[in-house]
Amino acid sequence: MRFHLTRFAVATRFALVEHGRNRFAMILVGLFVPVWTTLAYLAMPDTPARMRLRATGEALAPHGNELTEISGALNAVTLITGFMMFAATFGGSGFDRRLAMAGYPRAHLVLAKVTALALVSATVAAYATAVTCLAWTPRRPLLLAAALFCAGLTYGALGVGFGSLLRREVEGMFAIVMTSIIDLALQNPITSSGADNPIMRYLPSYGAMQAGTAAGFSTSPVPDQLAVQLTWFAAAALVALVGFRRSTRSFLPSAPQTSLPAQRSDPAGPLARPRQATAPSPTVSDTEAS
Repeated sequence: MRFHLTRFAVATRFALVEHGRNRFAMILVGLFVPVWTTLAYLAMPDTPARMRLRATGEALAPHGNELTEISGALNAVTLITGFMMFAATFGGSGFDRRLAMAGYPRAHLVLAKVTALALVSATVAAYATAVTCLAWTPRRPLLLAAALFCAGLTYGALGVGFGSLLRREVEGMFAIVMTSIIDLALQNPITSSGADNPIMRYLPSYGAMQAGTAAGFSTSPVPDQLAVQLTWFAAAALVALVGFRRSTRSFLPSAPQTSLPAQRSDPAGPLARPRQATAPSPTVSDTEAS
């Protein structure tokens, strides 16, 4: 037991150090979250936007800038967690492969990445919730933080999958950015006229958007929406696990098993083999002469 805990602790420390070295991500956390959410709140009009919350069936009329800030907070959290996990996976794939080839258990490496993802998502979600509460007070801030946390888990797992399966860094960055933008822009009734379309429930952050909206403007419980978001996380984590296993396998060809060739018998027999020349043995006359 102690052996496994030690391996897990070492792998987790490696994962957290890798995230700490990503200074650009630290800048994004410190600046992008408040700038993006604040601009979403100030730039959008505060005109009430009539909508129906599909999670509870309630007819709501939230202020447009407050609803857009929730969508912006989700967008910021998903982009940052997805980017951080993609960068750590893409940049550390060679190191993970060498560890796996050296005999380091893959299970410990996977658990370390999940732990790092949970810590990153919790930190960014708490920070985004605090920034949101500076502008206005949602009805249930803890539920908003939970929705942001679950969305971060989902996109962090997608980042690990993209980092394991895609071959170029620009491909992964484009995939994360476009997925998050399309996902959340279509669900915001301020920017999309089809936000009530039933097809929206199949988007990756649908559960988080519904739970976040309920956290801001409703008192009805929505545990099923958090469960939907965690289901998306499980599916993304499965894809990430397959990609991680593929990226850490050895591509070296296995050495063929060879055996020594059997000694062949000479068909001509031992009499046909050339005899080695031997020095003639000295005779009696030669001995007397000496």
